[in-house]
Amino acid sequence: MAFNHLPAGVHDALGPLSVTPVTHSVPMAKNHRSDRSSAGTASRPAPGTVLDRLASGPSRASRITHTEHLPPRAGRHAVWPDRIRPEVVAAVREAGIEHPWTHQARAAEHALDGESVVVATGTASGKSLAYLVPVLSCLLDGSEAPNGRGATALYLSPTKALAADQCRSVKELSHPLGSAVRAAVYDGDTAVEEREWVRQYANYVLTNPDMLHRGILPSHPRWSSFLRALRYVVVDECHTYRGVFGSHVAQVLRRLRRLCARYGSSPVFLLASATAAEPSVAAGRLTGLPVVEVADDASPRGEMVFALWEPPLTELHGEKGAPVRRTATAETADLLTDLTVQGVRSVAFVRSRRGAELISVIAQERLAEVDRSLVRRVAAYRGGYLPEERRALERALHSGELLGLAATTALELGVDVSGLDAVLISGYPGTRASLWQQAGRAGRAGQGALAVLVARDDPLDTFLVHHPEALFDQPVESTVLDPDNPYVLAPHLCAAAAELPLTDDDLPLFGPAAAGLLPQLEAAKLLRRRTKAWHWTRRERAADLTDIRGAGGRPVQVVEEATGRLLGTVDAAAAHTAVHEGAVHLHQGRTYLVRKLDLEDSVALVEQADPPYTTVARDTTAISVLETDVEVPWGEGRLCYGSVEVTNQVVSFLRRRLITGEVLGETKLDLPPRTLRTRAVWWTVTEDQLDAARVNPEILGGALHAAEHASIGMLPLFATCDRWDIGGVSVPLHPDTLLPTVFVYDGHPGGAGFAERAFHTARAWLAATREAIASCECDAGCPSCIQSPKCGNGNDPLHKRGAVRLLSVLLRGAPGEDAGDGEDGMEDQVDGGTGETGGNGVRPSGAAEVSGAGLGADD
Repeated sequence: MAFNHLPAGVHDALGPLSVTPVTHSVPMAKNHRSDRSSAGTASRPAPGTVLDRLASGPSRASRITHTEHLPPRAGRHAVWPDRIRPEVVAAVREAGIEHPWTHQARAAEHALDGESVVVATGTASGKSLAYLVPVLSCLLDGSEAPNGRGATALYLSPTKALAADQCRSVKELSHPLGSAVRAAVYDGDTAVEEREWVRQYANYVLTNPDMLHRGILPSHPRWSSFLRALRYVVVDECHTYRGVFGSHVAQVLRRLRRLCARYGSSPVFLLASATAAEPSVAAGRLTGLPVVEVADDASPRGEMVFALWEPPLTELHGEKGAPVRRTATAETADLLTDLTVQGVRSVAFVRSRRGAELISVIAQERLAEVDRSLVRRVAAYRGGYLPEERRALERALHSGELLGLAATTALELGVDVSGLDAVLISGYPGTRASLWQQAGRAGRAGQGALAVLVARDDPLDTFLVHHPEALFDQPVESTVLDPDNPYVLAPHLCAAAAELPLTDDDLPLFGPAAAGLLPQLEAAKLLRRRTKAWHWTRRERAADLTDIRGAGGRPVQVVEEATGRLLGTVDAAAAHTAVHEGAVHLHQGRTYLVRKLDLEDSVALVEQADPPYTTVARDTTAISVLETDVEVPWGEGRLCYGSVEVTNQVVSFLRRRLITGEVLGETKLDLPPRTLRTRAVWWTVTEDQLDAARVNPEILGGALHAAEHASIGMLPLFATCDRWDIGGVSVPLHPDTLLPTVFVYDGHPGGAGFAERAFHTARAWLAATREAIASCECDAGCPSCIQSPKCGNGNDPLHKRGAVRLLSVLLRGAPGEDAGDGEDGMEDQVDGGTGETGGNGVRPSGAAEVSGAGLGADD
């Protein structure tokens, strides 16, 4: 395997969340606070009553396509292990928690026994307390050491917001313990003058994998006293560490374990996850350790009412005279307004940053007409805000000062927003896992909760609101990661060698692929062997070889032109679509127009304005073959593997009227194209094969597109990845192959081995793809076979039967054994979060989820 791209670094993107079976993913009470449980819920309307009020307006009732009732469930109590310090048990009781749930006590027992454990129970089931109680007891023991820090704990969170929220919770819970527990956040927002105090004195440090990778591990001598005393490592929301991002985090944790061993410690890992398929397997792969599973959720659950809501058709007409459905954004804004007027505390989850801002603006305008005092009780929450803005919003939501919040997935994780009555989900979030994670934000104090999924006007959402069994009768997606992926492993071996020279004894920790990579890294002049160890050879920091999230460049600063005030930032990958010249930019309820985008200095200059429209960028995506490494005849067709270049360019933007979405005009843009050089597998078919498959030109595009989607969905069965890790393009006539062609490519600069694995298992992979489509009971295609939750073309065109016939003919010419069967061991993956596009065409940019590859989505 060549590493010609490796010295330039490795960049990935964070994929969507993975949660668990529907039967266990319903909302749970945060914990049983027996002295408060009834008082806070007496005045709350039942979720069914709230839904009836929402549906009472003109034509509203007909918009509800299905209502799912999830009954309440009683909790099962236990007692804390007797090894827990009585002072900690007393502090927990002082917080209003008399007895633990059974799963909390079991997890604490395993932690005290020195066994790494994953608590995989539903949202708000008290996972935090399950790991906090043994950790606090250990820290209390350590505080009696001569230096006052005989034991330390490290908490890892996927987001800054969650770490800040957990820090507040720890300080509240441990307040009766005095100065024995010194909790502190250490992340990019931590002031420089505070960092030294954290290193020297804090015994409970809350951070994220990024800071561990770039800040703590490379500077481990300054953290020596902390690492020497490290007893517990808490990995919160561990189901979010999936795909290549999860694989990177797995190697970061191995580097942490290696340094701890050098300092004489061997910390126990305590992991918290939303319920998932085989959580102990995923947790073991993440940590490299055997992990005990605690998945029997013993917490009580309030009643949940889950409604599927389809916005009505409007009198407007779109392309080719097609009727236009009211936008999910406008519908969600109306529902958030109604809930706020009712005094129902709610969060509306939105897929994009722009959507979150827009919903808050519309809701505020509607509330101003009803009661101006309510306007300030609704806000937006998204990434890109300044740290102090995020903290203020979190406090306001926590205190109840805010009644309604329109938020991106930045708030989806376990930030404590107890007391919420309702959750609105504007558009299917892409996975059942994420859907239940968002729905679980409501009902966190044991009361009933309402969740409403508002469908977007696309085939996937439409299918789901009319086929509720696809949501409520199916298990959620599993968490997948592969720490042995050599494209991920290589830069971490370099980082480890820079931290401490890498010896042969260290290699088993990093997995079976490590030994084979070292000669390649030496050939690339990244490592050098001296005596018995491998050393980092370069002046630059080895940790900078890879960005574990794949941010894709320096964030663009959004600056108010008149005052020079910094409003916030936009990820580099999203800048072309979000802050191009003429774009409408929303920030905390205020509307701005972008006057200039300076890509060289990474600055967007904006001015406050009040346009009656929003803007949507349009772009083109093309793929070209750079080099064909291997080509295998499949009958008259060909199966190929090699290097490709994916080119994306934002070419114009549409101005759409607020609320209705009516197009007011299109303006051309002159932005440079963004390119991704990566690796791909592709297959071609000839005209004779099309004739044999009875695929005529009218259905060719839909047949290819459907086969592309289904093949991406099936590939996780043959390689350690999921569909969010790759991209695809299908083209009826590709200029390089001069034939109908389907590409599947790694969403990662230089490739990540995923397409290579696809090539080597192509016959079995595509046979399974054909079978999956053919055996599906739907008539014309559905999310179970050919529809994709991330299609940049809105799942159009698709032709189910054409795809089955086309794959049947293609497979008739497949070799007897898969190509390259001598390289089965490369079960690699990539997490580019790339979009599936059905050809080289223009599409609304916001519809594509293309990131990591530098072809960015908004959020």
